[in-house]
Parts: sequence; C-alpha cells; structure tokens
Amino acid sequence: MIKGLAISTVWVLDQDRARKFYTEKLGLEVRTDMVMGEGGMRWLTVGSPNQPDFQLTLMLPDGPGMDPESAEMIRTLVAKGVLGAGVLTTDDIHGDYRKLKDRGVEFLQEPQERPYGTEALFRDDSGNWFSFTQPHKDGLDMDKDWSC
Repeated sequence: MIKGLAISTVWVLDQDRARKFYTEKLGLEVRTDMVMGEGGMRWLTVGSPNQPDFQLTLMLPDGPGMDPESAEMIRTLVAKGVLGAGVLTTDDIHGDYRKLKDRGVEFLQEPQERPYGTEALFRDDSGNWFSFTQPHKDGLDMDKDWSC
C-alpha cells in the first residue's frame, strides 16, 4: 500500500542557482547533492527542517528517458513562468511574506484571504510559481461568501 509522498520534482533551469534560492531565500535545507554514477545526473534535493519525510528534487529537464525536444519544451514553460510547483505552508503568512520579500523573493500576489486560508504567490529563480499559504486552523471557511 502507498504510505505517502516522499519526493516531488521541481524543474529548474540551473541547479546551483536553485540550490542557493531554495536554501538562502526560502530557508530549506539540502538533503542530497550528489552525482549518480560517473558522468551521471545530479540528484539535488531540499526540504523543510520541519518536515523530514518530504523532499523537493531540483531537477534539470534532461534526465533519463527525456528526449531533447521534450526537455526544451519543459525549459520553455518553466522560463515563461506558467508552471505551478505546489503549495508551501506557514503559520505566519504576514511575517514570513515580509521576511521572504526582504530576501529578494519575487511575489506575484500579496497575502489575500481565501476559503482555505491566507495565500500569497511567488516565483522561484527559474520561473516556477508557488502558493504560499497559511491554512485556516479549522479548514475551509464555509461561512463567508466567496463568490466572484
């Protein structure tokens, strides 16, 4: 049986630059940074110190089984900023938003109230966007009218 999700891939354009962004700006820690076999691909993972059982793989789009045309398509989409890479959570959205902004993180949206919590949007150094969310303590706020 499946027990959970351990690793998820984020496509990046430069692994050294991504390592610096994810550790120095976002505050994640490097879990693995190694080359798989002689002349092989670089396996670079980062994760939150508060979540030791989950990692993000910062992967170049040129790995095993990927043809050059597909790799170029992924690089183009990442660079255009159209790929969402996931949701990162916090328990202090306003304080952490200011802290990340001071570190040079590019935000697409300031914190705003949503049915599920308070959310801001930012881009990484490659162009991927993330939801940065402080979830409501009790889940969805169904008492408020969220219609557009």
